[in-house]
Amino acid sequence: MLHRLPWRLPGRLLVLGCLLVTLGPSTTASAQALSFWSWRVEDKAFYDEIAREFETRNPGISVKFTPYRNTEYATILSSALAAGSGPDIIHARAYGALAQLADAGFLLPLDATLVKGLDDFPPALLAAARGRKDPRVFGVPFATQTIGVFYNKALLRKAGVEALPPTWGELLKLLDRIKKAGLVPVANGGKEGAVLEQVFGAVAPMFYGGTALFGDVVSGKRDFTDPGFVRALKEVQALAPYLPPGFMGVGYDDQRALFFNEQAVLMFGGSWEIGYLRAQNKGLDFGFAPAPPESAGGPQYVSHFADGNYSINAKTPHRAAAAKFVAYLATKEYGQKFTSQLAQVSAVPGVQSTDPVLSQVIAYNAKLATPYIMLVGFRYENPTGSKLLQDGLQSLMSGRATAEQVASEITKGVATWHKPFQH
Repeated sequence: MLHRLPWRLPGRLLVLGCLLVTLGPSTTASAQALSFWSWRVEDKAFYDEIAREFETRNPGISVKFTPYRNTEYATILSSALAAGSGPDIIHARAYGALAQLADAGFLLPLDATLVKGLDDFPPALLAAARGRKDPRVFGVPFATQTIGVFYNKALLRKAGVEALPPTWGELLKLLDRIKKAGLVPVANGGKEGAVLEQVFGAVAPMFYGGTALFGDVVSGKRDFTDPGFVRALKEVQALAPYLPPGFMGVGYDDQRALFFNEQAVLMFGGSWEIGYLRAQNKGLDFGFAPAPPESAGGPQYVSHFADGNYSINAKTPHRAAAAKFVAYLATKEYGQKFTSQLAQVSAVPGVQSTDPVLSQVIAYNAKLATPYIMLVGFRYENPTGSKLLQDGLQSLMSGRATAEQVASEITKGVATWHKPFQH
């Protein structure tokens, strides 16, 4: 707040002062000062380093990275964009979340003339950066994620095995032995529906048939009352006895702590956890694998998705500078740094990993990837498939609903906006 302003401030200075207050900090700085917002609080040091490297190569352009809490970011970003402001560079989500921003006119469409190398990205990843009403590309894909099973090697050895069993039934028997030995078999809790959706993403494709069902529900050939989908819900429910005591009150941070403190043997989750787990316990010896199939040698899948995109605010006054920065984020040089330093799989084609667990993820993804069903196909309108599945899984795991009821409610909810179900 300003105090003791002179009563006779010269007119031109008064006008200038009012303009500065009106324009705000993003436009009073250098004409080439870029703001970059994100939800990746844990990656701030990395992005600050990337910004400094870019600035060194591009004198006259500065980049300020500002992360917000994951749970608050979407609201903060959408409010700013709706008000006609917001950052120059937007760390955008993928699929429906990006499409909502793009279709509202908040994002700048990108192509290979603006961002060199954009056409080199796989079509499936670029699909996650397209609008729904406007099918142009509105972002540079930044990472891919894969969902499967993390396992503590030392604790598995204590249970008498070196790796996950070859079938789902044998895994359940192993979890029973682990529980009787006084350990927590599976770290996951049910407090947040998103966590249960990840468990579903790891387990369910083996029972509903992976990509075949995905294609059929997208086209409307089948819906979520399909027997395979119902069976998948029941197999996730079968894990309830092996989750932590009082698991419906166990949150995401609690489950991570159970795993990295070596109090739980398994954790269903995504490849984004690798760097975090290593940071919390440098001595943690863990691996990653797909959930076992129903029968030995049967089909296996890992749920896979594009994590998000680097996008440009359609109203940025620094379009050329923003495009130059986003183009750098599309290079193999940047992608390799992203993978090496954050232990995540960059979306940039051709990036390699020396991390043993991340290398496992990449290998499984190359052979067994199937779309993370609700995120990839059903987060475009409300109620989203993810919200319906998450709520349904919480009801299922707490005994308030049957698998059949959950499948029916998901189908009814999605049918309110998914036209192929409206027949």
